[in-house]
Amino acid sequence: MAIVGAALSDCGRVDHKTVYELHYQATMRALDDAGLTRADIEGFMSTGTGTLAPIEVCDYLGIRPRWVEGTNVGGSAWQFMVEHAVAAISRGYVDVVAITYGSTTRSDLKKKLRTANLTFGGRGAEQFDVPYGHTLISRYAMAAMRHMHEYGTTIEQLAEIAVSTRYNASLNPEAMYRELITIDDVQSSPMMADPLTKLHCCLRSDGGGSVILASEDRARDCAKAPVWILGTGEAISHTTMSEWTDFTESPCVRSGEQAFRRAGVTPADIDVCQLYDSFTPTVLLTLEGLGFCAKGEGGPFVEDGKLRVGGSLPTNTDGGGLSACHPGMRGMFLLVEAARQLRGECGPRQVEGAELACVNGTGGWFSSAGTVILGNEPGSP
Repeated sequence: MAIVGAALSDCGRVDHKTVYELHYQATMRALDDAGLTRADIEGFMSTGTGTLAPIEVCDYLGIRPRWVEGTNVGGSAWQFMVEHAVAAISRGYVDVVAITYGSTTRSDLKKKLRTANLTFGGRGAEQFDVPYGHTLISRYAMAAMRHMHEYGTTIEQLAEIAVSTRYNASLNPEAMYRELITIDDVQSSPMMADPLTKLHCCLRSDGGGSVILASEDRARDCAKAPVWILGTGEAISHTTMSEWTDFTESPCVRSGEQAFRRAGVTPADIDVCQLYDSFTPTVLLTLEGLGFCAKGEGGPFVEDGKLRVGGSLPTNTDGGGLSACHPGMRGMFLLVEAARQLRGECGPRQVEGAELACVNGTGGWFSSAGTVILGNEPGSP
């Protein structure tokens, strides 16, 4: 199985399009990228906020697929979807699957159509966190603080992740923020939840994306060279913080082990990473959990700038959620950037000789993780 089409809708500040238009724009661009049409779509996968179910998007797109799924595990949903699409294609249910995402998070906030309050779960299990003032940011701040306490990680090391990511964004003309920043800039930005300042946190944007997956036979007939899906893995963890047994460990420990084993490669083989970066500690725990460095060594690992384009482990080469775009859930954008890197389409931010990519999405507050290994040559996931 392979990714045969990958594209983004308009992203960043998109005040003039509805969420359905972003789905449509991204899907049409991805189909064009693959040399396919809507008539070729046999399977469809999507998720989103509110009542945006896959059937509604299909209706807007004017398609009637025979296989549909709407997994929602937060920002890692699209990595889970890739694994499920691979299974469906392997079983012969479908040959071509479109996976899409669209969100007008930024525009909705500007229009006061949704709240900026990031406290989750007034009902259900999460209601037991709410009295303690937990917001999405505070949960990641707790993970950062615990890592600093356990392993001596410094806030400057975490800040370097934001600095390196902004460097990559400076090479991407489509990134929302491209001006270079320093560690001092990160640390002097407004405090959000101790120890995380504003520049430790992802931005808020509009945008969408789509990838088209196809069976091996169909993939070889598409417009561009296939990006092969070599291995996948998925894992879930917790909703309430009291049920997270180790604040310094992402569930990607398990999803990554599955994906690398199925792909038959190791972290040392990877040329480029696209890792969910809702906050700087998200990247740190993901690098450790996937095995790019030992647990507790993430701080020293990132402080030399190796995550920059031109470094030894280029990561989030488009500028990530910290600087390029983050419309609420970012897993789709990781897949699009990885596919473009492996096809050599990234211009100034292109990683020379990129042949293997590791993609990892994170959902909730380290509540889920999905890992996908992609390559230029076919394999057996």
